[in-house]
Amino acid sequence: MSLLTPLTPDLALPAPVLVVEDDAFIRQRLVRILMMLGYHDDALLQADTLTQARRITAETPVALALVDLGLPDGNGIELITELRQTDPALGILVISAWSTEDVLLGALRAGATGYVLKERDDLEVSLSIRSVLRGGAPIDPFIARRIIAELRPAESPKEPDTPEAALSTREAQILSLVAEGLANREIAEQLHLSRYTVECHIKHIYRKLAVSSRVRAISLARSRGLID
Repeated sequence: MSLLTPLTPDLALPAPVLVVEDDAFIRQRLVRILMMLGYHDDALLQADTLTQARRITAETPVALALVDLGLPDGNGIELITELRQTDPALGILVISAWSTEDVLLGALRAGATGYVLKERDDLEVSLSIRSVLRGGAPIDPFIARRIIAELRPAESPKEPDTPEAALSTREAQILSLVAEGLANREIAEQLHLSRYTVECHIKHIYRKLAVSSRVRAISLARSRGLID
């Protein structure tokens, strides 16, 4: 039996659900996953900006929230803080492309129940939502490893020297466009990719180079001759 089937009758589906995501493709993907879990369209509220999400929650109390962090008019962490203050028991699942330490810890400190990366497939996202509905606190495995690493004794920093640190042709192409000053949307349009795909590639670049910013990624890649 597929795990993307409606939840069992013994698990209630709290409604309405607020989906906050500015990328229409990703937003519809999340709506589709929620409907596969048993939700009906009229139980799903959608927002693509922080302002719109605030307007919705001011008018309608929500029972579950799926929140992106990088919104056009602000950071989703602000919304998480507000939602948590309004309802201490609310399930709030972050679904984001960002996995830098300051962002993920900021979201968890603000009151996020769980955190999963956008690059995960529908099944993994579905399992994270199920976990929140059952009272769990799902954390993406990559993020969990980052948190565990932070709890270990500090070691002398060293730059990665494994083959994993080499960029793929596509990653080098995208990082070169980043170095030219293009935003994610512009890169997506130029390469005929979705913004989601570009964000995932950039996240992989950060991971391979062990950096957390565009400036550092560009500088390190140039010093290693990975890009011009």
